[in-house]
Amino acid sequence: MGNQVEKLTHLNYREVPTADPAGMDRDEGPRIGVSYIFSNDDDDVEPQQDPAELVGEHPASQPYDPQLHEVECSIYYRDECIYQKSFSGDHTLSGDVGGGGGGGGGGGGNFTTYTPENLLNKCKAGDLIEFVCQAQYPHWAVYIGDFQVVHLHRLEVVNSFLTDASQGRRGRIANHLYRYKPLNPATVVRNALDQVGRKDQDLSWRNSECFAAWCRYGKREFKIGGELRIGKQPYRLQIQLGDKRSHTLEFQSLEDLIMEKRRNDQIGKAAVIQELSSHLQASEAVNEESGANGKPGGWTATE
Repeated sequence: MGNQVEKLTHLNYREVPTADPAGMDRDEGPRIGVSYIFSNDDDDVEPQQDPAELVGEHPASQPYDPQLHEVECSIYYRDECIYQKSFSGDHTLSGDVGGGGGGGGGGGGNFTTYTPENLLNKCKAGDLIEFVCQAQYPHWAVYIGDFQVVHLHRLEVVNSFLTDASQGRRGRIANHLYRYKPLNPATVVRNALDQVGRKDQDLSWRNSECFAAWCRYGKREFKIGGELRIGKQPYRLQIQLGDKRSHTLEFQSLEDLIMEKRRNDQIGKAAVIQELSSHLQASEAVNEESGANGKPGGWTATE
């Protein structure tokens, strides 16, 4: 069938003309554009299970298969790939058996998950940490050394012990996902620590992933209002559906794209594939009907 390119961002949120929700990017002044309001909020305002409630449940010991639950996808800015999650050649699902290698820079260990205690043995200052759990938004943090992380949690940048920040979820080092050139580790740590205590309207990031990625790469695109929205859609989220099929969504900003990617992470691989398959079938039916009537279809396909 080929890769389906959808010009609209997504059916589950509304596009409204507005000023940037935070009023301005504090580096460059106000930016007027289009803001996307999502039907599902992100992890930092969603109710999270209190760590005290996890006593006796030991969620970290529950099996977690990234290939079963997570969506393979790539992010492109124009023609440049700036993010990729692909399980090709990745057959290692748990690094806690037999002392397997850690989530380094390549090969099958990239998406290996570990208990928080085992993850501590693999982290270096400046690393990005991603905590994952079925049916939850991934939670990102910056490791700063001494068993501690800085992360955006419930609309506040806080300094926590890694084991507390995990809330019992398994985690992995996520340095390899974004393809931007990282800052040096000392700068990454300083960026994170300088933001501790910022909260609510003083925040410049919508979620933990944008905050952690900004600390490591220093890109303003991760910040609220970091890009002008002028109608063009230079960012593409290519979602793999299996059987060499993919679906592509286009976005005006990286921030909007990350929000959609995280929504997919939260609802899970099976739900995303079912949702997109239903949408594509409906689009194909409309396209065939329009073709039969001599009218152009409502979407564009690329081979």
